[in-house]
Amino acid sequence: MTTNTRAAAAAARAQNVRQRADRPSQRRSAEQAGSRATVRASLSGVEVREAGDTGALEFLGHASVYEQAYEMWDMFGPYTEVVTEGAGTDSLARADLDVPLVLGHDQLRRLARTTTGTLFLAEDANGLSVRAPQLDPTDHDVAYIAPKLRSGLIDEMSFAFRIESGQWSPDYTEYRINRYDIHRGDVAIVGYGANPYTGASLRQPAAAPTNSRARALLEIALAR
Repeated sequence: MTTNTRAAAAAARAQNVRQRADRPSQRRSAEQAGSRATVRASLSGVEVREAGDTGALEFLGHASVYEQAYEMWDMFGPYTEVVTEGAGTDSLARADLDVPLVLGHDQLRRLARTTTGTLFLAEDANGLSVRAPQLDPTDHDVAYIAPKLRSGLIDEMSFAFRIESGQWSPDYTEYRINRYDIHRGDVAIVGYGANPYTGASLRQPAAAPTNSRARALLEIALAR
């Protein structure tokens, strides 16, 4: 995308957005109208080792990186978006928080869920961390995605949420998300994404102590 196009989009935004606190209109992750409005982050460096006795898998990662810019689109054109550190604090503190870990944002392909105690979300120094401590390797979707992660055919992640508070920069080229709501959204393993600045590994220990679950570790470290 050319600088002129970005500048033109910012100029149109400045003329038509009533106030800087207004959310982006027709927000999406790609130029095409109707594209999903999700923030995505890619994974890389997948590694797989032999399972322990139980074969259970543990998923650790980050569905979003904070304070890192990525490109988004609204009705006027491209802009830069940034998620503020701590933007999910209020949402994650909900006692009834309901968020699944899914494949491709498909709500019928769930791997874990906060309401069942199989998925844990928190904020750390990098962003929105995800932990699914014991995925069932016999589950159809877990079995489906595991070899694709091993081979590197699938290596990105995303999360779906609702913007509760944010603000445009004075020149309308950047929108900062100050508070989001992920309740009844999702964290997802996806194909191509908007944010390529991440790393990941998937390891499955060959053995585990009797007082520990045998596990596979998927670590997603996001950095610009």
